Amino acid sequence: MNAALFVTVLLIAACGLIYELVAGALASYLLGDSVLQFSTIIGTYLFAMGVGSWLSRFIHRGLASRFVSIELMVAVVGGFSSTLLFLAFAYTDAFRPLLYLLVSLIGIFVGLEIPLLMRLLRDRLEFKDVVANVLTFDYLGALGASLLFPLVLVPYLGMARSALLFGIINAAVALWSTYLFRDALPNRRRLQAGSVLVLALLVAGFAGAERITRTAESSMYADPVVLTRNSPYQRIVLTAWRGDLRLFLNGHLQFSSRDEYRYHEALVHPGLAAHPSPKRVLVLGGGDGLAVREVLRYPGAEVTLVDLDAEMTRLFSKHREMLKLNGGALLSPRVRVINADAFRWLAESSETFDFAVVDLPDPSNYAVGKLYTTTFYRLLRQHLNPGGMMVVQSTSPMFARTAFWSIERTLGEAGLRTWPYHVYVPSFGEWGFILAGTGDYQTPARLPAGLRYLTAEAVAGLFQFPTDMRRIPVRANRLDDQVLVRYYSSEWEQITQ
Repeated sequence: MNAALFVTVLLIAACGLIYELVAGALASYLLGDSVLQFSTIIGTYLFAMGVGSWLSRFIHRGLASRFVSIELMVAVVGGFSSTLLFLAFAYTDAFRPLLYLLVSLIGIFVGLEIPLLMRLLRDRLEFKDVVANVLTFDYLGALGASLLFPLVLVPYLGMARSALLFGIINAAVALWSTYLFRDALPNRRRLQAGSVLVLALLVAGFAGAERITRTAESSMYADPVVLTRNSPYQRIVLTAWRGDLRLFLNGHLQFSSRDEYRYHEALVHPGLAAHPSPKRVLVLGGGDGLAVREVLRYPGAEVTLVDLDAEMTRLFSKHREMLKLNGGALLSPRVRVINADAFRWLAESSETFDFAVVDLPDPSNYAVGKLYTTTFYRLLRQHLNPGGMMVVQSTSPMFARTAFWSIERTLGEAGLRTWPYHVYVPSFGEWGFILAGTGDYQTPARLPAGLRYLTAEAVAGLFQFPTDMRRIPVRANRLDDQVLVRYYSSEWEQITQ
């Protein structure tokens, strides 16, 4: 009996942490700035747990009934939390208030659970054993949840179904508790009926979660959603309308098939075509294979692609429409795909390259921002052969002017000479890139055949900036002070307000 009670502690601890992780991850997906979202959600959750623990002192009678009732309430609120947040983001302006309301309610319920359970156990065990065992299993449950969440739940179930699964577990604990505490439950039949009802509701929600999520997501995008994937790192969404295929990562547009060639030709060819004979090319990010497609236009070039997300490279290696778009670039025998963190891979690798393409997401959070620091660029510089260069996608010099020039200054402080340039991409507007190296640069006299947009004559013009996009005083981005993330977030928030 005591073993069953301690397993109950483990399960409710795991459930509580899963709801917190779901809220933090979902807020990061939809709002960005993962550090801010997780910090405020963890703080709110812990504070609410304290409130729940304090409130438990006012419960004097019917402890077992209260415990079962609280389990059912946290099962419903926590289980449906992700679904409610998706719907709120899609259809209302109340996402943030609902987010913190749900986190607060779950925290209060979880804060009530453990004190009540400890009081129920005090007649069975000595107080010191109650405290030691309850806290031990509480921490074990938290550990299990923290491992399951990124490795199993997010990749295979997604946010909505993960929350609902643990809601089902909470409701099952409530039903199980009506048996464990049957002698202390005068209203046992009513609580059992309530537990079965909540279980049925959550199971139905689990079965329909993907449909609900798809419906909510469809309203978030202008075009019909044709494919969704969850990975440990991001939510991948593809939309399609009249031949225009668009990729969104965590809600942010990555490309439109109608004009992506402008972006990728401008990213790769001004720098790579200037190299007399590129043999080894490194691409960091760019798991869609579109930058790799452009590199493969150079007959002697072999490509190493390093992208964190295996789901991205798998999707763009197998999906029929994706293969059509990238020309099967990731399947080429000249391409080696490595799924790893770019920072860590560079730190561990001794390979050198003639050219590097840094096609990473915008620095909207600190996890990505570390790949835009002086430390990262110095590390990448060590992997360039003599005369080698790199190009960095650098957000918009029009809409994120401070961020763009901060990237340029960061490259300069990493010991590199820089040549910033920009191009107009209809889906994005003005977009910026920065070439960097330790030698000299001259615009190429010729470009590969078959380009749809860029010409050798047009390359020189890309390096000219109008007055409203020219260099401004900024700070460099450092690993211990990621000012770039703050620049970027501040500028894009002004655009979207």
